[in-house]
Amino acid sequence: MNQAHGKNRDGFNLIETMVASVILSGAVLTVGAISTNALTDTRLNRHYEVAASVIERQLTLIDYTGIDEFIETDQTEGFFEEAEPGYRWEVTTEYQGTDNLYLVTITVTWMERNRPYDLTVQTMLNGTGVVTMGETQETAEPTE
Repeated sequence: MNQAHGKNRDGFNLIETMVASVILSGAVLTVGAISTNALTDTRLNRHYEVAASVIERQLTLIDYTGIDEFIETDQTEGFFEEAEPGYRWEVTTEYQGTDNLYLVTITVTWMERNRPYDLTVQTMLNGTGVVTMGETQETAEPTE
């Protein structure tokens, strides 16, 4: 009883094993590259969120004190070092010439892996704030 040559195989040959290894290596490298890109994008997204938070803080301060008071105090730049890396913010204002209206531009910059990033926001604000210095009212004492 002779069996035909090649019909009964007990395992994989060398070529099949090498092809399977190449496919598996390619899949592992692809998953690794996707994971690395996802982590990098997540870190960059976190930096943009912090920059947006710094901008929101500055807009809240300007809105609270009023653009006129803000310009008079000359607080047009500074650093936010509560988060890594340090964030530098800068505020520029441009009077629009009508109705006490100002164009406010806030730019936040930071460095990540020796590469500069920035986020810039522009808005229009009027010259009045939430807090106003009220006049003191003197009460008249009744005369007898």
